[in-house]
Amino acid sequence: MKKYEVALIDIPMFANAKVYPLIEAYATAPQARGRLLGLWYSDIGELNQIMVLREFETSSDLDAERERMLLGGKPFGLDNELMLGLDLSTYAAFPFLPPIETGALGPVYEVRTYGIKPEGVAATIECWKAAYAARHAVSPLLIAMYALDGKGPRFMNIWPYASTDARAKARADAVAQGVWPPKGGPANLTTLHSAIFLPAPNSPLR
Repeated sequence: MKKYEVALIDIPMFANAKVYPLIEAYATAPQARGRLLGLWYSDIGELNQIMVLREFETSSDLDAERERMLLGGKPFGLDNELMLGLDLSTYAAFPFLPPIETGALGPVYEVRTYGIKPEGVAATIECWKAAYAARHAVSPLLIAMYALDGKGPRFMNIWPYASTDARAKARADAVAQGVWPPKGGPANLTTLHSAIFLPAPNSPLR
């Protein structure tokens, strides 16, 4: 089963242009495991933050890449002056979703992270499976995935939009049509955090 790593990197103000090429070079180096999918910066939410999404074919590949990061120094190619904080989480995609295809899907990406009741992960996946086709028809979902480590049961979903106005319209249309939120889904949730990220110039997902 494929695994996904989400890295949230805190950087100094106005350092974006410095960190983009360093992160890209690190994640695409010959010795790197996994596939770089997304390189975004925060625009609404917690600012001065970079989000990196990588896909790994196996857990062994992800473990090997984590060791490279922790033992090799300069995670993602960034020294202590450019990396002010690092939060790593591992996820598995909801099993009914198709593979991620990179390209120009945005340029606005909404990243939503929900806390889930301890017994609610499987039920949440089933609720989303029932509602996915109708919601995806309103505006496409990039990925929904549940956490395998970190701060308790939760899942993350990423939605690309043409603009923040398109995001607002799609969400309103989905509610008006009765296709969203997934029936029974909110009963499993405990918290919600939403942020808007924009792609770096060379991000595979733009």
